[in-house]
Amino acid sequence: MNKQSREVSYFLSSQYFSDGIRITLSILLPSLLLAQFDQLQAGMAMSLGALNVSLSDAPGPVMHRRNGMASSALISFSVTLITGFARMSPYTMGVEILLFSFFFSMFAIYGNRATSVGTAALLIMILMIDRPMDTAGVLRESGLVLAGSVWYSTISLLVSRLQPYRLAQQALGQCIHEIAKLMAIKADFYDVSTQLDDNYRHLIAQQVDVSEKQDAVREVLFKSRRIVTESTRTGRLLLLTFVDVIDLYEQIIAMYFDYSDIRERFGKSRILDQIAHTIRRLSVELDHIGLAIQLPVPFHKPIDINPILEELKRHIDALGDQDGSTLVLKKVLVSLRTVSQRLTALQKNLVSPTLNPIDNEAMEYGRFVSHQEIDLKSFLDNLTLDSSVFRHSVRVAIAMLVGFVITKLLPYGHHSYWVLLTISVILKPAFSLTKQRNIERILGTLAGGVIGVLILTFFPNKNVQFAFMVLLMLGTYSAQRINYIVMVICVTPFILILFKFLGVSYLGAAEERFFDTLLGGVIAFMASYLLFPQWESEQLKKPMQAILKANVRYIQLLLDSLSGRPINLVDYKLARKEVYVTSANLSAAFDRMLSEPKHKQRNEKLIYEFVVLNHVLSANIATITSARLTDEPKVYATPLLRPVKRALRILTESLHKISATTAKQSQDVNALDINTAATSLTDPSLLEQLNFIQQVSSDIGKIVERLMTREQIIKKRHQSA
Repeated sequence: MNKQSREVSYFLSSQYFSDGIRITLSILLPSLLLAQFDQLQAGMAMSLGALNVSLSDAPGPVMHRRNGMASSALISFSVTLITGFARMSPYTMGVEILLFSFFFSMFAIYGNRATSVGTAALLIMILMIDRPMDTAGVLRESGLVLAGSVWYSTISLLVSRLQPYRLAQQALGQCIHEIAKLMAIKADFYDVSTQLDDNYRHLIAQQVDVSEKQDAVREVLFKSRRIVTESTRTGRLLLLTFVDVIDLYEQIIAMYFDYSDIRERFGKSRILDQIAHTIRRLSVELDHIGLAIQLPVPFHKPIDINPILEELKRHIDALGDQDGSTLVLKKVLVSLRTVSQRLTALQKNLVSPTLNPIDNEAMEYGRFVSHQEIDLKSFLDNLTLDSSVFRHSVRVAIAMLVGFVITKLLPYGHHSYWVLLTISVILKPAFSLTKQRNIERILGTLAGGVIGVLILTFFPNKNVQFAFMVLLMLGTYSAQRINYIVMVICVTPFILILFKFLGVSYLGAAEERFFDTLLGGVIAFMASYLLFPQWESEQLKKPMQAILKANVRYIQLLLDSLSGRPINLVDYKLARKEVYVTSANLSAAFDRMLSEPKHKQRNEKLIYEFVVLNHVLSANIATITSARLTDEPKVYATPLLRPVKRALRILTESLHKISATTAKQSQDVNALDINTAATSLTDPSLLEQLNFIQQVSSDIGKIVERLMTREQIIKKRHQSA
């Protein structure tokens, strides 16, 4: 199966596509059924309720999804009721928009699912603004919205009941798919035609995607009682596979070498092309594993990589010393063999699994996922300008009120709520995200409008138009969580066709929708730039501090293993997870900074070096530490321990400079010099690796020093000004 076929298969078997089918049917059926009894308006109200609660039905444990949908249904009912009466006066409506926009935006402090509930509440408020209803109509509409919410929730929970492991399989398959992409990027480092800096940028950006997918799998697996506590065969297989996949990911990350040196020494030979080809073959095999888990389908016949590895070994041996020592190439070969063995184990486990009993208590899965408490104290604690959520909520409230006032002052059209809808979906906490959404929204609306007009002009048959509308609905709800511009391109013609069925001029609606989108985009952009802006260059200290702290913990475990102290497996995996997560967070923040106005960016080159060096550091720590988890504890000689202690001290001092770390951490580091025992165990190859770790740590320390010096200069300039 080629790459394009795999991509299509991944999408068609993904959670996104199955969600798209479920949401489309759940929204469409009430309107279609009630239209047969001349109750189309009632059906559309139910469809609106179904659409609204679907926003809060994000992937996750069934219990969390059920609670999210129940909360969304009750809030939607209340908001519909309040808005129905508030809209009778523009002044009360303005007050509601201001208060509700702030209140529901504050839900972001409780995590992604609560944010979705808040977004759904704002959506139902916006869509009710221009609905002319009397008192009886408001009560009836609210009841129908609630009925539609219950309808969708019932369908969603029933599907989960019938396929309890499907979501976990899809999440795990997508996670493996992203890791396979990262592995393919690793192959580019051996391609002399590529730029190393570009490769690092692609690698670090892909790590962000992998981290997101890993968190999604942890959320589904470790918070699902059926999977963690019950000893079903499918649940155990999913758990064991995910644990093996994370170990495989560590091995892939640990495949770091001095690529510039390798290119310089062996670039003229064909050996680097062969290494790159081998890595890509391994990546393809890994991709097939993810697809087999996600579909699921009969597993394709695995390709035996061993002949390829043996041929690579012969070519390495044939080089001899003509291009210098081939030791580094032999290390690459060892890493590839290890990855190949792990892939083979995964393949065998899928074909004929041998499931050993899992000690769930020893694994302590609960420590690998975050737990968000929903309480009033957290809400009150965030009512300060120091809180990014509070600043964003104020920004949304003001922008929404401005948009509402403008639509009342400009006497045009009948769908002015599109302005508020545009503001609510475009305005994000980070300026770069708002800018990106703005561009995608405008371009997607323009492209979608053209598509909609073409469909309605050249396909006058209503049955054909309805078929197009269903396909566009499916595209809209399948892409809403993965590709915003595709969603906008699909939703615009879908709405135009819907308006055509309702007797509205589609050309006028297309023109009005584009104008409203443009107006809403301008308001959102100005609000993001002018109202309590939060520039990433001012926020980067936190993720930099977090990754330094994670690497300090990681290198501490390395020192413990070299000093003969046994390492707890769960503690090691938690430290490893923290390194991956903080690295992804820093990379994402850095990318957002690069999308901001040029005059708001600071020290981008130094921060890029900081990101890359921390990636190199954690990769080398993983290479050594992971190899010692299964070995008997050994105590190494002082010359081997010295570079690790120095590296630990440098990183701790750098952390202190960024975040004013307590003195206790430094004392703990110094204490290691006194308490560490020394023996005669030495290892020249290991010493070389440890010296490299010290050198990378030293480079990180120098970058931190330069960054802090520049920050002090900027601060003095501001004070003098």
